[in-house]
Amino acid sequence: MDAAIEVRGLVKRFGDVTAVAGIAFEVRRGELFGFLGPNGAGKTTTINLLTGLARPDAGSVRIAGIDCTHDGKAAQHLMGVVPDESNLYPELTGLENLCFCGALYGMGRRDREARAYELLETFSLAEAAGRKFAAYSKGMKRKCTIAAGIIHCPPILFLDEPTTGIDVASARQVRGLIADLSRGGTTIFLTTHYIEEAARLCGRIAFIVAGRLVRTDTVENLMQPLEGRHVVEFALDGAAESLAEDLRAAFPALEAQEPGRGRLRVTSAQPVRIGPLVRFFEDRGVETREARKVRPTLEEVFVEVTGIEADRMRAEREKPGGGP
Repeated sequence: MDAAIEVRGLVKRFGDVTAVAGIAFEVRRGELFGFLGPNGAGKTTTINLLTGLARPDAGSVRIAGIDCTHDGKAAQHLMGVVPDESNLYPELTGLENLCFCGALYGMGRRDREARAYELLETFSLAEAAGRKFAAYSKGMKRKCTIAAGIIHCPPILFLDEPTTGIDVASARQVRGLIADLSRGGTTIFLTTHYIEEAARLCGRIAFIVAGRLVRTDTVENLMQPLEGRHVVEFALDGAAESLAEDLRAAFPALEAQEPGRGRLRVTSAQPVRIGPLVRFFEDRGVETREARKVRPTLEEVFVEVTGIEADRMRAEREKPGGGP
């Protein structure tokens, strides 16, 4: 396999805490690889190890065939890095920040200015090119930070939580740009809290929990065990928690879970008959406000594989900052 990133037995400790515990994986050239896990799982630490910002305690890292285990800068010219928090200068304008980053990568003045204007146009920032970075909105800052990471057209791009904390329109645009880069042949290593984002963008996904990889596979293979399931979610006026156990006893062929307050999710290997369930709820004084069929999602796979509730992931991604 033509690997852009090769990791073997990677370990990183901070005192008594093992942030990365012997992980191993490969990312193919041109692949968009998702690294998915909750806050504190080891995502940012892994990116820091791969990009030379931290040195591993054990294991090896190869980038495009170059051994970077002891020299993190050996393949730096091949990488673009977009950290979870902006590393640009607030007192410089958007244009000045991009040109400065181009200079750091050894680009000539004419080339870096032309590339900076091109990226500002691509990211809908051309009108703000002369505005100080400090005055940018969160979404504008994120887009400018990504532009800075790709100013030198790197073949390998590391993106750490690229859409966390920005508005919906900016997040949609960033996802579109990531997809375009991938279609253009850029190898992308993407960490994210957003399960649906990973499912939409990535070809393969690795689940990391407490510094350990618990599953790595294609989205198609991850979803396959769920394809035969039928799922209906009910919105109820009443306590769904008290109903789940009774429902499982009354309908042994059904699985029942409470994904949130006032909601009950019913899963079966056969099509779910809604009428008997609505009457079941009514007999217990609970009104059904809505019943809708739900397509299986990567979120369910994540919960099954990791044992971590998706609600926890949703709550964490709204917190300020990113988390490792």
